[in-house]
Amino acid sequence: MGKKVRKESETSCKETFEPLPVEGKNPATVVLLLSSPEEDILVKACEAIHTFAEKGDENKVSLLGLGALEPLCQLISHSNKLVRRTALMALGIMATNSDVKSALKKIDVIPSIIDKLSLEEDVVVHEYATLCLASLSVDFVCKVQIFDSKGLPTLIQLLSSPDPDVKKNSLETIFNMVQDFQSRQAVHELGGIPQLLELLKSDFPVIQHLALKTLQNVTTDKDTRNTFREEQGFERLMDILSNTDFSDLHIEALQVVANCLNDSESFQLIHQDGGLTRLMEFIITPDITEIQSCAVKCIARVAQSAENRKLLHKQNVEKVLVELLSVSDVSVKTASCQAVSKMSFHLACKDRFRDLGGIPAVVQLLNNESLVLREAATHALSNLTHGNKLNAFAVYEAGGHEILVQQLCGNCAGTVANSAATLGNMAGQGVIRCSILSHGAMQALVEPLKSTNVQVLINTTQCLAMLACDTEARAELQTAGGLQPLVNLLRSYHKEVLHNACLAINVCASDGPTAVEMCKFGAVELLQEINQSVKRRSSVSKLAMTSLLNSNLSVKYSLTGHLSSTDIISDGFYDAGKACGGQRILSLEELSEQPVNQQRPIIFVNTAAEEIVDAPDESQSNELETDTSSKRDRRTSRTPLLDRKKKQKDETQPESPTEKLWKMMDDVSLQLLVKEVKESILPLSEEREQYAALARLVNEAMGGAVEMEKLHEFPWMLHLSELKFQLQSNVVPIGLIRRGIYRHRALLFKCLVDHIGLSCTLVRGEYNRAWNEVLLFTGNPSSNGSSSLPCRYIVDLMHQPGSLLKANTPAAVQYQII
Repeated sequence: MGKKVRKESETSCKETFEPLPVEGKNPATVVLLLSSPEEDILVKACEAIHTFAEKGDENKVSLLGLGALEPLCQLISHSNKLVRRTALMALGIMATNSDVKSALKKIDVIPSIIDKLSLEEDVVVHEYATLCLASLSVDFVCKVQIFDSKGLPTLIQLLSSPDPDVKKNSLETIFNMVQDFQSRQAVHELGGIPQLLELLKSDFPVIQHLALKTLQNVTTDKDTRNTFREEQGFERLMDILSNTDFSDLHIEALQVVANCLNDSESFQLIHQDGGLTRLMEFIITPDITEIQSCAVKCIARVAQSAENRKLLHKQNVEKVLVELLSVSDVSVKTASCQAVSKMSFHLACKDRFRDLGGIPAVVQLLNNESLVLREAATHALSNLTHGNKLNAFAVYEAGGHEILVQQLCGNCAGTVANSAATLGNMAGQGVIRCSILSHGAMQALVEPLKSTNVQVLINTTQCLAMLACDTEARAELQTAGGLQPLVNLLRSYHKEVLHNACLAINVCASDGPTAVEMCKFGAVELLQEINQSVKRRSSVSKLAMTSLLNSNLSVKYSLTGHLSSTDIISDGFYDAGKACGGQRILSLEELSEQPVNQQRPIIFVNTAAEEIVDAPDESQSNELETDTSSKRDRRTSRTPLLDRKKKQKDETQPESPTEKLWKMMDDVSLQLLVKEVKESILPLSEEREQYAALARLVNEAMGGAVEMEKLHEFPWMLHLSELKFQLQSNVVPIGLIRRGIYRHRALLFKCLVDHIGLSCTLVRGEYNRAWNEVLLFTGNPSSNGSSSLPCRYIVDLMHQPGSLLKANTPAAVQYQII
């Protein structure tokens, strides 16, 4: 027994050990202790790490580097309650560091953290577990993990926790999660709205702010708004807004209010309960301008709906907004202008703003130093004047058009776009348009035409189309260099920019000189390309092409080979032959500057007499005057085609910077021929007789009749080559041609017909063929008083001069083709 006792004593001695106090001054040592099997040591190690981590981010990163994270993640699920608590405290503090958060994302710790939110755990565990989730929920992947791990229901329950830190951390996590639609819907379905509303009564501002921010996100959903309204949420918000002690919450509260008023149904219900009246009163009364500005922005947001605008109009919101336009704070005035812009989509509101004197108030803001306010003011005017002539006139009376023209030269794209839109709206009235142009609008529009901002281009081209309605305006645009950037916009692939550019070109093409200038910049070729594209072409692009060609008959004839009876040839017309596909048709000036070549000459028309004409060389005159046997003797051919010298001026008189360096000279021979036609052809009583006599005159002027069989013997090519050599130019005036065939005679006939008020077509055929078609009535009027149908005739200018060949007969066809 004694031995037995001795053995027991020895065993007892081996199993016991005196407690060893542990002091770890090195973090690495403490991290190693996290692997200890003894619970007391684990608790002390976790406490030490918690204390160390609280001191700053450097310590947190240091612990991360020492490998503290993984052991702590395991210890939060330890069987010992105290170990779990202290491990979570350490982990919660460390998780607030961004590097630690990144490392935690790689560890599947979120399900374990959510497990610690059960009601069995104490408040401290809840506090640090929610702190971890609040830090991690900023990341999208972590938000998904929290949602998939059923963390949201538990977090919503914890909003009722007696501990404010637990409430705050849970609420922060929910706020991070409701940035995504799935979680927003879930908060509503899980009954989170009443909980969030209850938190508005919290004694802690941070919780109130978070609750309002969360409500701002969740109330973007219509079903959530319905629940919010049923839970008296709007009334609670208005109570906050009415309490000056909660002024720090007013901005966030107003943002939730804006959501509540977003759809018409909610807005009407709130309006019926008097909520809208309270909101309008609140807008006027706050002393804090930031809150007032936010309140007006709320109105602007509400006014996005047509139904809401009607209710706001009934509530006389225009009166409030007009009053706010005159306050001193820039942000309030800016928000008011934005609200005016939205409300102006309601027609009755436009008139109400004008009646209340709102338009002059907005015009005054155009001179403000704030770029943001000026942009908002121009936008308000753009909407107010859209489709409203009285408002446009009100802006004009307030002098707004002058300031808007100045704004076109600004650096803010929004202001430029809005100013152009407003001016375009106003330009529909002649008096206003003239005044806008008098302030240099055409020059001011040139730079915006070069913009890369789509809205600027859309509005500028639209404004240009409205302003370029008269010759003087188009001339100003051309002088200011605006035609080239306008034509360049035909390269745009933006549908609306291209549409408006075509519209502006269509208007500008009403003017011959402007159309010619646009053709120089490649407008015809670009429009051809557009009209060949299935996706880019439109009725407006086709209209622009038609207008451009109708105002530049030289290009039209070159492209289409046809001039109708309504296409009246005027001075400066030239026949450059059939256009080659894809090549730009050169202007007369450009053609005249080319060296003499072997190609057929360009024939041009000029019946105008120059005031100052350089005296021609006498030897040149004698060379050109080769035929003196006919009436052509009366036409002089002494004048060279182009005078590249400037007009003779007094040496003391300064030269105009816009004066061209070349000009067409008189075609004296053509002038005399026109005079002869007026004297001899016009007096004839019958149209048929006039056409026949004119045909004989043209035939005589161009070398007489030529038998068809002997056409190859007619020396027209040699004659034209001699003219080119004598003039040293590829461009020849038609009056100098004495040996002409179909092409030359048809052009001369058309020119003379147009000068005396008759009508005919000019059609180009193949192989130098061209002909004129006239329309004549045949026979006597019928017994009932109606005339017979007109017939088309081809005029013979070559073989039997004066003969009128009925269209489509063998004789007419033989005249048209070889």
